[in-house]
Amino acid sequence: MPDRTLAEVSATSDVERIEAPITWKAYLMCAFAAFGGIYFGYDSGYINGVKGMDYFIRQQTGDPIPPPEVREDVTYALESWRDSLITSILSAGTFFGAIIAGDLADFIGRRLTIIVGCVVFLIGVILQTASTGLGLLVAGRLIAGFGVGFVSAIIILYMSECSPKKIRGAIVSGYQFAITIGLLLANCVNYATQDRMDTGSYRIPIAIQMLWALILGGGIAFLPDSPRYFVKRGKLDKAAQSLARLRSQPIGSDYVQHELAEIVANHEYELQVVPQGTYWSSWANCFKGSLWKPSSNLRRTILGTSMQMMQQWTGVNFIFYFGTTFFEQLGTINDPFLISLITTLVNVCSTPISFWTIERFGRRPLLIWGALGMLICEFLVAIMGTADGDNPATVKAMIAFICIYIFFFASTWGPGAWVVIGEIFPLPIRSRGVGLSTSSNWLWNCIITVITPYLVGEDQGNLKAKVFFLWGSLCTACFVYAYFLVPETKGLSLEQVDKMLEETTPRNSSRWVPHTTFAAEAGMTEKGTLAPEILEDVERKGSVV
Repeated sequence: MPDRTLAEVSATSDVERIEAPITWKAYLMCAFAAFGGIYFGYDSGYINGVKGMDYFIRQQTGDPIPPPEVREDVTYALESWRDSLITSILSAGTFFGAIIAGDLADFIGRRLTIIVGCVVFLIGVILQTASTGLGLLVAGRLIAGFGVGFVSAIIILYMSECSPKKIRGAIVSGYQFAITIGLLLANCVNYATQDRMDTGSYRIPIAIQMLWALILGGGIAFLPDSPRYFVKRGKLDKAAQSLARLRSQPIGSDYVQHELAEIVANHEYELQVVPQGTYWSSWANCFKGSLWKPSSNLRRTILGTSMQMMQQWTGVNFIFYFGTTFFEQLGTINDPFLISLITTLVNVCSTPISFWTIERFGRRPLLIWGALGMLICEFLVAIMGTADGDNPATVKAMIAFICIYIFFFASTWGPGAWVVIGEIFPLPIRSRGVGLSTSSNWLWNCIITVITPYLVGEDQGNLKAKVFFLWGSLCTACFVYAYFLVPETKGLSLEQVDKMLEETTPRNSSRWVPHTTFAAEAGMTEKGTLAPEILEDVERKGSVV
């Protein structure tokens, strides 16, 4: 049986009074969770650099390091299959980790799932640090991938469910900013250790990851769990306590009571639309409804998974995973590690712009114009590299447009895709929907990391700059996708997003305004409280996972 919940919850029909004013304490508590992005970013950055280190290549392949006098005439790199395996195996682990996390988050809570992910990640990092050959390194990256999958999925879910609606986009964008910080830190560490001729060249970058797991796992243990998780489990008293801490308000505050009433009434409504059932039917609920109805669970699941697929289709991880080797192949760059560091700096400096723009202009405009900017830059890089790729001046221009392309990604699709998937799912399927969406990101991340070495490897496709024709074409698809299918969720509570999807279409969504509350529609007593039968029903159904 669930814990005894509140006897009554004050409700409101005023759409402006369903959330407390923002305080710095509330902001910082929600923003801390974004630290989890460092996991993803640091790993993407460190493996890019480590694969280009002479000592690591010699250890993995057994080939002697070429002497300096012939170095420019010889390609010294991992074979394409080995490069592909080392890079992509982590994404394979994260794919399954994200799906499993969607289940765990409903069973044990959002916060504890993140802590479990940190522990699993630590085990994987220890194995990678101890490795001297391919087998243990791959095993460690696979296990670490499960941990990253747990964290990457549930951090988005946790921040979206806990953040105030007026700054939710900015806070979730902080996750992408943390990814860029992780990339930058990894590039700095790689730059410092690249010339070492011992195992410290790769062990130091790998081992530093343990610090991120300890900080996130230890810090989030002191934060409250998501109030929406407690509502889903029927523990309304704990939901009220959590909400009071997150909003820095007394538990009896009208703000806390009204927001709790709205969450409870919305959850009751969603359970009536798609009733609960067995464990397997709860998974099947993610795929129910009409493909042509924007508010159906099927449409939302497709939107979330395809959004993350499109983020990978932008091709940005080609730069962050394979940038060092790609810049070496251009043949006119003396220090590819430095160029990778510059592109990472552009990424870091551009992302904070989204903190303001995503709340000022909205999610939809950023995704549309961001895709347009990226596709123009990518086609220009492809054309220049194909027509005059041996000219040092042309290569400099290519690098400039690659940096502009990264600017567009970092300020639009980078954070925007994560923000949207945390907002579009109803509470009964939210954890699984976000898990599926995140697993889609990692699935396509894995696919791209598997095929890219075969596209650009000198012993394989050797496309060089021509690969940007592929990324430009895929960004064109992202542009069309964002225009026709992405709704505007700026300034709405998660419950209001549900109502918006029911009453409008993606192209008209920016003009929709809230006109009532779920609490008012569900039923309020003369004393202005939520109908007691709703509380009892949510409490009763919450005992079933």
